[in-house]
Amino acid sequence: MSLQSGGCIKYDLKAWNDNLHHALCGVSNRQTLANFAKLAARVPERPEPPFLVASTLLVPGYIDQQEVSAIARFIAGLNPDIPYRLLAFHPQFYLSDLPFTSLDHAGRCLQAAKQAGLTRVSLGNKMLLGNAY
Repeated sequence: MSLQSGGCIKYDLKAWNDNLHHALCGVSNRQTLANFAKLAARVPERPEPPFLVASTLLVPGYIDQQEVSAIARFIAGLNPDIPYRLLAFHPQFYLSDLPFTSLDHAGRCLQAAKQAGLTRVSLGNKMLLGNAY
């Protein structure tokens, strides 16, 4: 339906490391990654507007540039033109004891995603960035 309507699927890739994904989400990421790969195979059917957009929340102490680099390499291996949005973290609910994502952390992750070969990387929620670490 998204292909036909001009809509997009925003896909949240929380973590590359399966143990970390399990700690954050309570489940493995294997099916998540397999489903993303299936959708990525259809991207050439409608490159603009983007049919599939990936995102990752930059959770301090959990999702660092190594995690982002691994996720970005995975995406780039499927199609380097899939848009990838890195999102600043806001402390709330179970993770209310963590700081906001720092500007430095976000910059390192943005650079890691670009170095992994993605052509359309951006940073969202910039107004949430802090300087705590």
